[in-house]
Amino acid sequence: MSTWLITFLVGVGAVAFFVVGLSLTLMIKGHNLESEIETNREMRKRGIRCAREQEILDARGCKDCNGK
Repeated sequence: MSTWLITFLVGVGAVAFFVVGLSLTLMIKGHNLESEIETNREMRKRGIRCAREQEILDARGCKDCNGK
C-alpha cells in the first residue's frame, strides 16, 4: 500500500476512536462533559473562575467575592 493511504486510514481510525470515546462518555454519564469553567460546578466549588469573570471582579475592586 502507498504511504498516503496508510496515513489516511490511520487518521480515520484516530477520529473514529475519539468519536466512540466521546459517545461512550455521553452514554455512561448521561450528559456532555462540563469543560467550560463558567458552568462547571466542581470548579466553582474550588473558587476557580473564568478569565472574563475574574477581570470583571478585579475591575470592581472585589478581592474575595464569590462572583455576585
